[in-house]
Amino acid sequence: MGPIRVIYFTYFLSSIIMGMLTTPALPVILEDIMLIRTPEQDIGRILYTEKAIAARVEQLGAELTAKLGDKRPVLVCVLKGASFFYIDLCRCMNCAIDMDFIAVSSYGVSAQSTGVVRLIKDLDNNITGRHVVIVEDIIDSGLTMQYLRQLFDARNPASITTISFLDKATRHPESYKTDMCGFEIPDEFVVGYGLDYANYYRNLPYIGVLKPECYQ
Repeated sequence: MGPIRVIYFTYFLSSIIMGMLTTPALPVILEDIMLIRTPEQDIGRILYTEKAIAARVEQLGAELTAKLGDKRPVLVCVLKGASFFYIDLCRCMNCAIDMDFIAVSSYGVSAQSTGVVRLIKDLDNNITGRHVVIVEDIIDSGLTMQYLRQLFDARNPASITTISFLDKATRHPESYKTDMCGFEIPDEFVVGYGLDYANYYRNLPYIGVLKPECYQ
């Protein structure tokens, strides 16, 4: 089993002690109680080390600077997964940029995409006439990036450049590929460097493959 939220366990125990836990609620609480584990237990192998990630992000930053350095691009971070990649990428760009953030969801807390993209937080700035760079953590089904492209296209930007840190190329049509990509990876569940499982392991400095028994 994968990691859990300690708050549920605390609620479970306190409710039993106080006699507040109803019988219908018991299966729901028990279902969400899982063992708290460590990366050493849950990570099957490391795909990309911290050093390899830093080197690749530096390359991508230089490429973006060469392409858009004289256009003061708006870099849009797709929260939360792209946050680590986004900040490092911005630091590696040797030009003036504007920063903005958007939040969408197609996963919830499960390991599989729901297939429905929901807008949670929109941009703060007007992108009409601007050169926009959408920064995503991973392209899986590709639905989120396609949704964002359509959303931004309707706002008449000067251009849209898409970049993802990771790409599961076998999981989506060729037409869903981003303009730039850090690494193509196999169809495995990965965590670290902003990517999570049920909000765990985002803070790992590397990209690791989660053991299947953690989420199946």
